[in-house]
Amino acid sequence: MDVVKTTKDVAKKVEDKVENGLEVLKDTFNNVASHLPFANLAKKQDDMFLIEVDLPGVKKEDIEIKVEDDYLIVNAVRRFKEELKEDDYYLCESNFGLISRSFTLSKSIDRESINAKFENGRLSITLDKMASKKAKSIAIS
Repeated sequence: MDVVKTTKDVAKKVEDKVENGLEVLKDTFNNVASHLPFANLAKKQDDMFLIEVDLPGVKKEDIEIKVEDDYLIVNAVRRFKEELKEDDYYLCESNFGLISRSFTLSKSIDRESINAKFENGRLSITLDKMASKKAKSIAIS
C-alpha cells in the first residue's frame, strides 16, 4: 500500500466534496436571496419612520402586513409567469414563491397608526411614535 498515493487520493476526494458543498451553499443562498426583498428604513422626522420594501411582480392583493408581538411582518406571494409561444417552440418561465421580511418594532411605535401604501412595485409603510413618546418642545416662561 502506497501511503503517499492514498493520502493524495483522500485529500483530492475531500477537496472535491468541499468544492461541491460550496456550490450547493452558493445556490442555496441565491435562492434565499431571491425571496428576500430589498428594504429601506428611514427616519423621516423625529416622530415618524418610513419602511420601503421592493416587491416587483407582486400584486397588492397578494401582500399581507401584520404586527405580532414586537415585529412588523410583511408577507407577499409572487406569481410571475412569462410564456412565449411560437410555431416551433414554447417557452414558459415561472417565478412563484413566498416573500417575507420582518422588522423589530420599538416600544415607542404606535401599533394602531401604522399605514401602508403600494405603488409601482414598492410598499411604503409609515410608523408613528406614540403621542406620549414624541419629542416635545418646552416653552420657557
